[in-house]
Amino acid sequence: MRLSIVIQVSGRILRLFGAMFLVPVVVAIYYGERDDIGGFLLGGLLASVIGQVMVHASQASAEDLRHIEAFAVTSGTWLLVAILGAIPYVWVGLGLLDAFFESMSGFTTTGATVFTDFDSFGRGVMFWRTLSQWQGGLGVITLFIVVLPRVAVGGVSSLFFSESAGPAEEKLKPHIRETAAYLWLFYVGLTLMAAILLAVAGMPTYDAVSHAMTTLAAGGFSPNAQSIMGYQSAAVEWIICVFMFLAGANFALQYRVLIGRPRRLFGDDEFRAYVTIIVLAVSCLTLLLWSTNPGASSVRAATFQTLSILTTTGYASVDSAGWSDQAKVVLLALMFIGGCAGSAAGGPKVLRHVLVGRSTLTELRRILHPRAVLPVKLRGKVVPEEIMRNVLVFFLFYILMFALCATVVIGFGADIVTGLTAAIATLGNIGPGLGAVGPMANYAHLHPVSKVVLTLAMWIGRLEVLTVLALLRFEVWRSSHWRGITR
Repeated sequence: MRLSIVIQVSGRILRLFGAMFLVPVVVAIYYGERDDIGGFLLGGLLASVIGQVMVHASQASAEDLRHIEAFAVTSGTWLLVAILGAIPYVWVGLGLLDAFFESMSGFTTTGATVFTDFDSFGRGVMFWRTLSQWQGGLGVITLFIVVLPRVAVGGVSSLFFSESAGPAEEKLKPHIRETAAYLWLFYVGLTLMAAILLAVAGMPTYDAVSHAMTTLAAGGFSPNAQSIMGYQSAAVEWIICVFMFLAGANFALQYRVLIGRPRRLFGDDEFRAYVTIIVLAVSCLTLLLWSTNPGASSVRAATFQTLSILTTTGYASVDSAGWSDQAKVVLLALMFIGGCAGSAAGGPKVLRHVLVGRSTLTELRRILHPRAVLPVKLRGKVVPEEIMRNVLVFFLFYILMFALCATVVIGFGADIVTGLTAAIATLGNIGPGLGAVGPMANYAHLHPVSKVVLTLAMWIGRLEVLTVLALLRFEVWRSSHWRGITR
């Protein structure tokens, strides 16, 4: 691994990130919160200076990142951004660990919070939470269309822009940067549309903008302590449902539909599975809720919570703590699925579940017909065995990470429901869990060691697990050297 190239690319990203601190400065000035401005200016200054130093410390060309270098840039930059993003929280009085937890939750679009009193923080700080998630959503799109397709992480990335496992039109544009620009514009356009609709529905402008940004990022941070439940508006809930659905669907697929290829929508295996899961989950929850609260509100609550958990957005329109155990089991199952590949959502992704399901059925058929040639197919084409192996390895490490995190959280004092759901809610970038970390609760009360582990879980889960774990191998660092290709 050429460390000079890794440092230079990371430095370039940090320089751009430093400019983002100016946005909450404007918000803080507008609302007269001048005491909070110093934290944003300090964070922006440090990010810019550190980025500039990193760029000038390396005289290397980064035209062709190797696999492990792409891992290092992605993992290292996300970690640095979360550390620097914690500065405004520390400035307003949050402890170092809690500030890092909140910052990581934002940039990984998790939505888990340690805030206990929302009224004690100004609009600028709350908007920084919002902006961190919106940036994280953009970062995830970049991760899927620039980095992962070139390094084959966990199978899904290989399929996202793979001509061998999907139609050639999967590549929207011939150049990666142009593709990124088009999808980012699409992301921005959806955000603006959501903000306008929410404002029309009666939500205050500041809140409408904040919720639009965190909805499209599948993040779930809300300036309201009661999340969406605090607005008591059916129109607001249905609007957010629509945009949560879009945030959890493949952005490239949506873009193709927008430019006039609607047949691609239901011709996509993953999208059909995504819709099927939603329909089944909403139906189950509606039936379970109807017995105690018959009416349209049960349908709305079932739809909202299904989309919120499946797309890993993490909003709450009701306090599901009062739901039956059967309904909670449905929510728990959704936590292990996630959204579509190429979306802002976290979790294992629907596409991997589709592949594992088809592989399982294929193996069962092979038992009955041992000599038959039974390949796994996706979008009408055979999925290479290498990709299937990557998918299975991903699930193995994902479950191991979940078990490890849950064991630590439970070991440091949490009850089993809280421990299990806190682990999957952070690893899957969902946000709220069940029990003491439910939708109307927070993570502030957890043991410091648990917070450290869950913070790392957010980071690892957002980066598709294997991206981070690959860097832990000794051979990676043994073969590392400073000099790259000089200019």
